Amino acid sequence: MSAAAVVSRREFLKVSALAGGGIMLGCCLGMARDANAAEGALTPNAWIKLGEDGSVTLICPRNEMGQDVYTSLTMLLVEEMSVDPQRVRVEQAPADPAFFNKLMGSQITGGSTSMRDAWEPLRRAGATARIMLVNAAAAQWNVPASECRAEGGQVIHGRKAVGYGELAAAAARQPVPRDVPLKPAKNFAVIGKPLPRLDGADKARGRTIFGIDVKEPGMVYAALAMCPVIGGKVVSFDKGGAETRPGVLKVVDIGEGVAVIADHYWQARSALSDIKVQWDEGPAAKIDTASIYATLESASDRPGAIAKHAGDAPAALARSKPIEARYTSQMLAHATLEPQNCMARVSAQGVDVWASTQYPQGAQGAAATAAGVAPAQVRIHAQFIGGGFGRRLDVDFITQSVLIAKAMPGIPVKLIWTREDDTTHDFYRPPCLSLLRATLDNGRIAAFDYKMISPSITNRLFPGAVKEDQLDGYMTEGLLTFAYDIPNFDLRTVIQEVGYRVGYWRSVSNALNAFAIESFVDELAHESDKDPLAFRLAMLQKLPRQRAVLERAARHAGYAGKAAKERAYGVASIECYDTHMALVAEVSGTAEALKLEKLTYAVDCGIAVHPDQVIAQIEGGAVTGLINTIRSKVTIAGGRVEQANFNTFTIPRMPEVPPIEVVLMGSTDTPGGMGEAGVPLVAPAISNAVFALTGKRVRALPLEDAGIRFV
Repeated sequence: MSAAAVVSRREFLKVSALAGGGIMLGCCLGMARDANAAEGALTPNAWIKLGEDGSVTLICPRNEMGQDVYTSLTMLLVEEMSVDPQRVRVEQAPADPAFFNKLMGSQITGGSTSMRDAWEPLRRAGATARIMLVNAAAAQWNVPASECRAEGGQVIHGRKAVGYGELAAAAARQPVPRDVPLKPAKNFAVIGKPLPRLDGADKARGRTIFGIDVKEPGMVYAALAMCPVIGGKVVSFDKGGAETRPGVLKVVDIGEGVAVIADHYWQARSALSDIKVQWDEGPAAKIDTASIYATLESASDRPGAIAKHAGDAPAALARSKPIEARYTSQMLAHATLEPQNCMARVSAQGVDVWASTQYPQGAQGAAATAAGVAPAQVRIHAQFIGGGFGRRLDVDFITQSVLIAKAMPGIPVKLIWTREDDTTHDFYRPPCLSLLRATLDNGRIAAFDYKMISPSITNRLFPGAVKEDQLDGYMTEGLLTFAYDIPNFDLRTVIQEVGYRVGYWRSVSNALNAFAIESFVDELAHESDKDPLAFRLAMLQKLPRQRAVLERAARHAGYAGKAAKERAYGVASIECYDTHMALVAEVSGTAEALKLEKLTYAVDCGIAVHPDQVIAQIEGGAVTGLINTIRSKVTIAGGRVEQANFNTFTIPRMPEVPPIEVVLMGSTDTPGGMGEAGVPLVAPAISNAVFALTGKRVRALPLEDAGIRFV
């Protein structure tokens, strides 16, 4: 290798920092040698540790919550490093800027970005390690590196072979190459091939430790009584006999609630019944569901901010009376299988936090503020997540845990929420009002106007970050990728706060916008007396990938445009998270007894790194989409959430989940995101099928509120 092709680690850091983000971000931030690495180990970048015993460790930059980043990211690494993925051990990355997600701007697991963010940097990390190992072997044998090859955890030259572990120390002294070449897709040996989940065996046997399972010596437990109105505060409280109960150690006021600390969780939870709290419920006590939608309605005349447009929609709409429609989507809880929980220890040595979190830096900052220390004094021990869906991007339960733990210095205190706590104190999917207008000309859409009115999650997290009638990027999801070829259209968003806290819910605004737009496009097809599939395909002539998935989904579903024998189909399509997809829903029966027969997806996600997991993600997203569609909702009365557990916040039961077929389209394009992509099309596809079957157009979710009954 020529001198021009190598640089020192320090020089590489400088060059990469000047180059900015992009491909080299992960490598440039993690290139310095790990001070904690064993002598003789190879740690060429932030993600890899190769021991002298041949062990390979991937420091996983994203948190595992069922989406299988442990396997998929390992596949990226070993494809270029040439090792058996079954020999790779995975460690969760600490909170560290080296592991920032360049698409999210922090160390966040969300937005269907894990694979998109890691696609090139993690492969380059593996290729860098491989080249350093090959160069070390070549130097040892005094042969050209070009005559050596890496294969199966060894470097081979002719009949000689040496394991990676034996080369680790020498490779660690090699210069770090830059601009390393990557394999072309045609040569992939691991990417795109079947592979069992690397964490599957432990999960199947109950060995995996989630946040709620964590144990530390000497730990105690906490239960928390929170104001029944979110945002309320403690005015005063009477401990009653709580502190005299066996096992109870302390009662603590943390401002937003009163906690009991005890030797065991049930002792803490039971003692809460003795405590009488007087609350200041705050302004949210005046809010109910009707007032929330009235507030959204009050913003109907505001112009908002244009996310995307073409032609002159106002002039085109003025030429003839437009067709109009209004769609609404409901608030939703996340309903994670694992309720919120966190264990914290506050001591003179700093703060330790054990938590299931999608946002380690946010957790670190929240814990530091609560404990009154610098973020550097907070150690985040991220755990497997028993369901995130965006809920664990928020860190309220971590703040609570640290505030409670301060009352027991040096002792680990585990806070556990009940299901009722979790449902009534969530950050809810925003309510949404969508206003649509369109005109038709010769069976085609001539003009299309869309206005989405909703609270801003960004402004909730960062008050004032988005000014009135400016764009919040999370509200424009599903709008910026609007695919139809319409000569005149305006797509706008209006930020209207409703006084209740909102958060990221799987697929965020893609689901809100897709329900309204894809349902309204269906209305326009029927108004034009056109088949809904053909109507869409005619507007996708310039977008071959989107057209192809729609055609494929229809073909595999056996799509028929007209209902027959109490059976009908509904279609919908979208581009989201750099993935093109279409869905056909098949239903049967009547409005009073409707059965979901099948959901058929066609998906073009670029290269499917782990195809089986891509299918699993779409299937899981489909079930989440059913939560959005069938009957689930959050309603407010007197500031209180009316749903508390799965008997009132009802999710689909197993008999209600139909067969789900996922057709993957072969592609060599860069991978798209999959974790959330299966959600948005479920509501419009099923709603469109309901109309085709019954003639009943439902414009408000959930469908059961309109009298549609599922069996």
